[in-house]
Amino acid sequence: MKSISTSCSCSGRITGDLSRRSFLQNSSAGFGWLALGGLLADHALADVHQTAKTHFPARAKNVIFCFMDGGPSHVDTFDPKPMLKKHEGKAIGDSAVSKRSQSSSGRVWFGSPWEFRQRGESGLWVSDLFPHIAGIADEICVVRSMLGELPLHGQQNLLLHTGRILGQAPSLGAWVSYGLGTENKNLPAYVVLNNDWVPNGGVENFGSSFLPASHQATTLRPTGVPVDNIVPSDSREMQQRKLGLIAEQDREFAKLSANSLAIEGAIVNYETAFRMQTTIPEIADLSDEPEHIQKLYGINSSDKHQHLYAMQALRARRLVESGVRFVEITCPSFDGNNSPWDQHGLLKKNHEKNARVTEQSVAALIIDLKQRGLLDETIVVWAGEMGRTPHTPKVTPTCGRDHHVNGYSIFMAGGGLKLGVSFGETDEFGNSVVENKVDIHDIHATILHQLGVNHERLTFRHGGRDHRLTDVHGRVLNEILS
Repeated sequence: MKSISTSCSCSGRITGDLSRRSFLQNSSAGFGWLALGGLLADHALADVHQTAKTHFPARAKNVIFCFMDGGPSHVDTFDPKPMLKKHEGKAIGDSAVSKRSQSSSGRVWFGSPWEFRQRGESGLWVSDLFPHIAGIADEICVVRSMLGELPLHGQQNLLLHTGRILGQAPSLGAWVSYGLGTENKNLPAYVVLNNDWVPNGGVENFGSSFLPASHQATTLRPTGVPVDNIVPSDSREMQQRKLGLIAEQDREFAKLSANSLAIEGAIVNYETAFRMQTTIPEIADLSDEPEHIQKLYGINSSDKHQHLYAMQALRARRLVESGVRFVEITCPSFDGNNSPWDQHGLLKKNHEKNARVTEQSVAALIIDLKQRGLLDETIVVWAGEMGRTPHTPKVTPTCGRDHHVNGYSIFMAGGGLKLGVSFGETDEFGNSVVENKVDIHDIHATILHQLGVNHERLTFRHGGRDHRLTDVHGRVLNEILS
């Protein structure tokens, strides 16, 4: 498949010498036939929806990314540091400040308000902040040695999603869509379960950039109609006539265009949108889920934010179960804050609120996937864009932590990863990485590897050179693979 190539310059969904543009130019029935007749003749659409061959046998088929936007504190979640409590209130000193951090002036160490305990048979350390995730400690792999680049939300969000602090590059989900395609022709390969807001860094976090537009995220909102215009206002016959007219216009425009990628992307989007009319509402409707599953996720919660997050987490399972390659879940926004884990003050109150809203559903997702035999083929990623400082200007009941990229934690589960382990270390205060440094390119490379893709060979030619998700960086973290 051209989508996994060192010299690909097309959408990667065509085999042989037959281009999508020439097919449309020569087809007597045009786009209407593709979109509607294809429902009865699936083989005619194999060029669009065919699953790509992988570079080597894949351990996983899908990814669910639980995006903890704002930056959860590593020293309050998965990286216990008793020295912080011992030295709480003492000045940190200049030696504790890195080039990625702020000045040491007036800053003191701040111990965690929560206790850490060893959990499960593995003895993995997890904070009391996460009682439900603590219950699945034997299913997760914690990376404690993450390094970022800039302690700014927008830049770190873009780095996390695209591998570039300035964006202008496809997101991880778009690369997965481009490389592997969708397993279900009625659904897009990349879906974001959003909460009607855009995180710092903007829509580029979910975009396809120079990849064909068909690989950008389709966004599903938590309430109301999941996708705009998903309910058709025209009859099936009228839709077919309109699609036929669009096909005629596309064919004429394609004849004049030197680069048909934008046209091809638009056509694929039209086709996918047509098929989504039935499938998306069915997946979004959770009424057929057993009561015990809804309770497991927390859908019955009286907390509005927890209820909505639980719904999106359960929809994530339904999406991958239906063949969607990459699903991202964002956190609910509190009081208009599009970085909900960003606690410069009121750390204890607001981290507990975020934990209450999200962690039961994340744990339930992993439990549910395992019960259904889907966890082995699904990688679940829990990550924010950064961590938080182990120090603060002054220790008070309402103090918080600031941005920290010199060492923080994420975790992953499923998809052939080791279970109940941690990898990498920060120093005794959780201030900087001292063992097994990991950056986001390594995480991206490892995720692609588990999907059967060599990150150095998944490329797209743009602007005169071959681009890849990991650029010139990244290594597969074989140490955490089972």
